[in-house]
Amino acid sequence: MTDTAAPNSPLDTRPTRVRIAPSPTGDPHVGTAYIGLLNYIYARQRGGQFVLRIEDTDRTRFVASSEQMIFDALKWVGLTWDEGPDVGGPYGPYRQSERTEIYREHVEILLANGTAYRSFETADELEAMRQSQIAAKQPPRYNGAHRHLTPQQIDAFLAEGRPYTVRLKVPTEGSTTFRDELRGDIRFDHNNVDDQVLMKSDGFPTYHLANVVDDHLMHITDVIRAEEWISSTPKHVLLYNAFGWQLPRFWHMPLLRNIDKSKISKRKNPVSLVYYRESGYLPEAMLNFLGLMGGGMAQPTEAEIVSKGLNTKEGDIFSLADMLAKFDFTRISLGGPVFDLVKLKWLNGEYLRKLSPDAFFHALRSTILSDAYIRAIAPLVQARLETLGQFGDMTGFFFADNVTPPESVWLPKKRTPEETLLFAADQLATLETTNWDAMSIESALKALGEAKQWSVKKNFMLLRAILTGSVTSPPLTESLVVFGKSRSLDRLRRFLSTQQEAQKRQANQRK
Repeated sequence: MTDTAAPNSPLDTRPTRVRIAPSPTGDPHVGTAYIGLLNYIYARQRGGQFVLRIEDTDRTRFVASSEQMIFDALKWVGLTWDEGPDVGGPYGPYRQSERTEIYREHVEILLANGTAYRSFETADELEAMRQSQIAAKQPPRYNGAHRHLTPQQIDAFLAEGRPYTVRLKVPTEGSTTFRDELRGDIRFDHNNVDDQVLMKSDGFPTYHLANVVDDHLMHITDVIRAEEWISSTPKHVLLYNAFGWQLPRFWHMPLLRNIDKSKISKRKNPVSLVYYRESGYLPEAMLNFLGLMGGGMAQPTEAEIVSKGLNTKEGDIFSLADMLAKFDFTRISLGGPVFDLVKLKWLNGEYLRKLSPDAFFHALRSTILSDAYIRAIAPLVQARLETLGQFGDMTGFFFADNVTPPESVWLPKKRTPEETLLFAADQLATLETTNWDAMSIESALKALGEAKQWSVKKNFMLLRAILTGSVTSPPLTESLVVFGKSRSLDRLRRFLSTQQEAQKRQANQRK
């Protein structure tokens, strides 16, 4: 039976080193800032180092512009790091795509010591295995067929140039136990842990291998990440054991939740930090809001509220310096913290009201009234204006937070509300995966219209109505580009949510 001891005894005196490791696959997520803030606080409270690593080995989802967006968004909320791709450090490179030779060398170590093996199945063979297991009502997983290939069989496959993956040889019996600093010991039976792929056939490592190798070589002492990684941790512990390395401490933070307690997702809330920056939220308010998540900040006592003349809500307002002084990781609640947009808006309003008139003017001019934003809007309407005074009439939707078009505007003739809302949902799904330039947007929308048998006119009219509240506006695709992907998709989501709720109310009233 395999059982690992709880990592890092109380006598562990290694200097504290923590990291965040976002993937550049799109807009930076609020969850990245949430976990980043916790790592930052943990490191600063202990005089340690905070590392930023870019995990970009998933080349199918890689977005070239995303890395810089991550840097910019984290700096916007006030986080800085001691080591990373942009600032360097003693344990670089800090992009996984630049460390592929390191991973290959470590795979060879595992192959040599017998804790990993080559798997030569084709994609068709793996799919047949999966379908067979589903038919037998078994959980689909790799069955270990190539786990015991002879050296002669391996050499024959290699000689014919057959592609292969490298898999971790998980013990077939026993269990792995690791300590979570918030939850205590967690045990996983090995029969529930698959022989995880470590190196893909394209020569790139999977998350699991790269994560463990990088954390060890970068001397990470504490892995502070979201609780969704708990199920992966046994594989990581087995990898540490396979290399003979000391384990870090593991802290799995509760996931951010929607009001209904579901995992926060872009289907229900804006999750892009870019959206909040472009929509006029102050970085201090966002950082304060994220600091409320999890319960690590002690609320003022009734005596403090009375003595300082606070109302209860004012106890929720604190700075990064306050967090560094008072945040207590032992106070973190395992119940999922609610990402409550009503609370965030209230908090942002409190920060806005505290600004001086000059600071408030600067905040406006640096966001929704910036020169760059107005300069991008102006060419879209210049040829349509007769007076400058009409500029606001024609561009108001660019600056409004809520646009709710009446049914007479968004419902095309000969279409029912139900099928129109379904098509709007298709537009949202299409735009979520579309490159954000006018040509790509127009091409994607036309292809969608053809697939769903919606004319170009009705297709574009619906989206125009949702975005602008009117059937007349500056050029649609160019307006989408200027308005930005995050805000455009949020407006679509809010429209769908509002109309779907209205339909439910009407249906209930008819009953």
